[in-house]
Amino acid sequence: MKKRKELKRDKVAGTPAGIRESLKKATTEMLVLFLLERKPMYTYEMMQTIKLMCDGKISLTNLYIAIYRLEDFQFIRKDFEELSDENRTRIYFSITENGRLYLRRLIDEYREFTQAVEEILKTQFPLTPLE
Repeated sequence: MKKRKELKRDKVAGTPAGIRESLKKATTEMLVLFLLERKPMYTYEMMQTIKLMCDGKISLTNLYIAIYRLEDFQFIRKDFEELSDENRTRIYFSITENGRLYLRRLIDEYREFTQAVEEILKTQFPLTPLE
C-alpha cells in the first residue's frame, strides 16, 4: 500500500497542480521572511495574511517545516508567546538580521529566475541554431 505522501504526489504529478505545489515549496521561506520583515507574527496569522494578500490564489497550509528550517538557520527567532482567547499558545516569530540578508538574496534569485523564464516564454519560433 502506498504511503499518504506518495498518493498525494501521484495526484498532482504531471498536472498543472504539480507545478503549483513545486512553486509553493520553492517560495514558502521567502514569503515567511517577507511577512516577518514587516512585523512579528504567529504561524496561523502568516497563513491567513498570505491568503488575504493574494486573494486566495496561494494557500500555504503548513508552514511549520519552513519555520523550523528558518529557525535552525537563525533567519528567524521566537520573539514572544501569547495566550489566545481560546487558551492556545501563540508563538510569535521575528526575522533576524541574517534573515533580512537571506531574504534579499532570495528575492534577487527569484526575480532573476522568473524574469529568465518570462524571456523564454516570450521567445518566438523558429529559433535560429546557435553557432
